Amino acid sequence: MRQISSAIDIQAPPQRVWDVLTDFAAYTTWNPFIREGAGEAVVGGTLTLRMHPEKGKPMTFRPKVLTAEPGRSLRWIGRLVLPGIFDGTHEFALTPTADGTHLVQSETFKGLLVPFLGGMIDGTERNFARLNEALKKRAEEA
Repeated sequence: MRQISSAIDIQAPPQRVWDVLTDFAAYTTWNPFIREGAGEAVVGGTLTLRMHPEKGKPMTFRPKVLTAEPGRSLRWIGRLVLPGIFDGTHEFALTPTADGTHLVQSETFKGLLVPFLGGMIDGTERNFARLNEALKKRAEEA
């Protein structure tokens, strides 16, 4: 198992951050990491997301939504091929602050391939920071 995370403070209320985060169709206009998205943030729903890592090839994945609490938490699980090979549980946790929102984006990787994909996981952590910065800018613009 391996965990990564990236946090940022956003000067916008959690609901505004949530609205930007869950408008998957608009990802093409602001998101440098997950540039294409479709689906709804509802528990049990499936999203279609296309990642464009800073270093690497674009990849489409279809995670299942595990948690969708508006203004609080969005969590999904994505799998490579079959459960237990390479599973990633991704979360955006939003906490209200005096000035807006503290956002933590994290992922827990589990499975047989985790020990062999350290470089990819390290790159993903850098891409989380890029996504967080872009989300901050977008949410604060409104």
